[in-house]
Amino acid sequence: MKINFTKMHGLGNDFMVIDNTKGQINTEGQIGLNAKQIAQLSNRNLGVGFDQLLLVEQAENSENDFKYRIFNADGSEVEQCGNGARCFARFVVEKNLTSKKGGEYIWVETKKDVIVLEILDDDSVLVTMGKAIWNPDSIPFKQIKNDNATYVVEGETVGVVSVGNPHAVLIVDDINQDIEVIAKKIQSSANFPEGVNVNFVKIIDERHISLRVYERGVGETQACGSGACATVAYLGKAAKVDVIDKEIVVQLKGGELKVFNSVKNQKLEIVMIGPAEFVFEGQIEI
Repeated sequence: MKINFTKMHGLGNDFMVIDNTKGQINTEGQIGLNAKQIAQLSNRNLGVGFDQLLLVEQAENSENDFKYRIFNADGSEVEQCGNGARCFARFVVEKNLTSKKGGEYIWVETKKDVIVLEILDDDSVLVTMGKAIWNPDSIPFKQIKNDNATYVVEGETVGVVSVGNPHAVLIVDDINQDIEVIAKKIQSSANFPEGVNVNFVKIIDERHISLRVYERGVGETQACGSGACATVAYLGKAAKVDVIDKEIVVQLKGGELKVFNSVKNQKLEIVMIGPAEFVFEGQIEI
């Protein structure tokens, strides 16, 4: 079977994006893509090469516009990807899968929630990620809830939060330190039964932070949108920065994102703004 795909990236976090609105790809292995095939496609020498595979599908709820499925480079399905969400928005508009244009909201179902996307005048994308999740059972995280969301995991002090996928946040003085050993130690902890993305953050000042993210099933990436949102949410809860309707500039290896908490309908929702770029189109036989 041959499939068409588009290669995209958000600040260097790169994706293979496929229009599956007609349901031609079955990820359960009967026809189409299984975990082994996705891992092969992600190979940067022998395949397309990507951090995540994104599938655009029909919404299950008629009130929403699309369903969004995300697979890591190792073939595992995950709940959320902020950089991918921005690419998703530009993809469905450019491919005429929606009649909505810039300035209109696109409602998208993820594995755990619904996110709202909006393409801005400069082709950057605003993503309303919803509210941060602090309840350990919902993350999931195997410790008793702490009101400041700060815990000790494998000897490291971490903030624990979910923005649709789980994140552990470490505040560091040296953002250039080797992070792999610590990240893998935390990722393999029994405290995180579904694994965790590990975020290393240095606070520059009250409006700027520097961030590196070690993702489940991927390793360190050039950028991580959900990691930026989770980190800003935790820093706000820990009173390290003021994030209520004030943009925090998050500097990642691949570039900058803007993140803030917006108060809507008496709820605190995380908002992210950043770019999404097309790289190339292709066709590959599975």
